Amino acid sequence: MKRNPSTDKSQATAHTAEIVREYGPFAGADSVGGVTHDGRHVWAAIGDKLLAFDPESGEPTRTLEHAADAGTAFDGTYLYQIAETRIDKIDPATGDVIKSIPAPGNGGDSGLAWAEGSLWVGQYRGRRIHQVDPESGTVIRSIESNRFVTGVTWVDDELWHGTWEDEESEIRRIDPHSGAVLERLQMPQGVGVSGLESDGADLFYCGGGGAGKVRAVRRPKRTTA
Repeated sequence: MKRNPSTDKSQATAHTAEIVREYGPFAGADSVGGVTHDGRHVWAAIGDKLLAFDPESGEPTRTLEHAADAGTAFDGTYLYQIAETRIDKIDPATGDVIKSIPAPGNGGDSGLAWAEGSLWVGQYRGRRIHQVDPESGTVIRSIESNRFVTGVTWVDDELWHGTWEDEESEIRRIDPHSGAVLERLQMPQGVGVSGLESDGADLFYCGGGGAGKVRAVRRPKRTTA
């Protein structure tokens, strides 16, 4: 029987994730969903607010009053936030919603990332990542996973996503074309990944779900020839 590369776990051996720092739990945050990074601050979706904090000091710097129950992304100017069945484009300076598009999972969406002019949306129980047109909400293409999909991020042309299922959680690098699993970072038992975002260098910021925390996980170094 021919194996489907998008669902074959044997494509990559799991390595232990290196957690280098924990932030929180934050006051008023019963849960952390989406996470993004704007180049200076980390933003965390904490249910009814978006919370920004300084990754050096760990101190909160501001909040935006906005429904924030799942994935968060930043395109260099605007924030994007999943709010149940829609994705809102938000001006971080004012908190104003610029526009909204339908979320592809109609309430079942989790992670969110910005890359290549598109939004990349994790569909939790649907076990998919959708590339979405940020203007219309049209799904351009979909990548299948064999695990529940939580956070999604891109860094250096690498597509990574979080998984969280049966009390086991990983950060996975996958082939953005075939969906094949290329690399797996296994979180400690009982530690989950909800939102996921790269700092553009050597760290991933991971939402911790009901723990109300954000954790920084080291991205594996790349060897050069």
